[in-house]
Amino acid sequence: MIHEIPLERRTLHGHFSRELDPILTIDPGDSIAFACPNAGWDLASGERFEPYDPELDAGHALIGPVEVRGAGEGGTLAVTIEEVRPATWGVTWGHELRVEWTLSGGVGREEQGRLVELAPFLGVLGMPPAEPGRHPTGPPRRCGGNIDCKELVAGTTLFLPIPVDGALFSAGDGHAAQGDGELSGTAIECPVERAVLRLELRADLELRAPIARIDGAWLAFGFDADLDLAAEQAAATVLDLMERELAIDRNYALALASVAVDLRVTQIVNGVKGVHAVLRDDAIR
Repeated sequence: MIHEIPLERRTLHGHFSRELDPILTIDPGDSIAFACPNAGWDLASGERFEPYDPELDAGHALIGPVEVRGAGEGGTLAVTIEEVRPATWGVTWGHELRVEWTLSGGVGREEQGRLVELAPFLGVLGMPPAEPGRHPTGPPRRCGGNIDCKELVAGTTLFLPIPVDGALFSAGDGHAAQGDGELSGTAIECPVERAVLRLELRADLELRAPIARIDGAWLAFGFDADLDLAAEQAAATVLDLMERELAIDRNYALALASVAVDLRVTQIVNGVKGVHAVLRDDAIR
């Protein structure tokens, strides 16, 4: 079943909190479909979504939270990205510079005529921390959030440890294209005309940190304010994956990982930095 979520004030929020009331309760296996403003709450150039509360809405414009029946703290939520369709406008900020983009036909054109290929995804996919209170949307966490991984396009699945009963999942932050690292702090930040996400529960999968399944590969994430520690966490998580997927012990997995696993910098601009380890299906035959 697909639940169509309207774009209106009651369906949007700009912070994470386990105390936010869910806008919708769904069964595992159902999908949610929605549109949303860009990270800065803009619907188009110079057109901000209103009403806007500068205190409560200081973070990304997120749709949710959505409660998943049967989701329990300590479980695993599988988020399959079925569709992400960007709007026709986007913006990127550099140092004292604003670049506007026209988005059409899978291509972005900036003001001076340069072109980039689009690969749209949602920067924020996640749930609130278990601790009470209000939490910013900016950093990625073990339970997801502002992961900003350009690999999470339509057709991929993100697996997240569930921090609170009901999951209370939220999503937003449309990116039409982004490079690994997100060097200026922004991608092509764009409103989303339509996104469709399927939410499922995986009782058979226990995670230390998020992982993802993309075309032909597994990803394992690590997050920390220290990039070295983020890399160590991604490495530990990919070794977990290799133990399970290849049925080998950890020491052997470490030796093979040194030969066959790639570490990539997801982003370095969200306070908490991100690293993802890539284990391609054909890397070890």
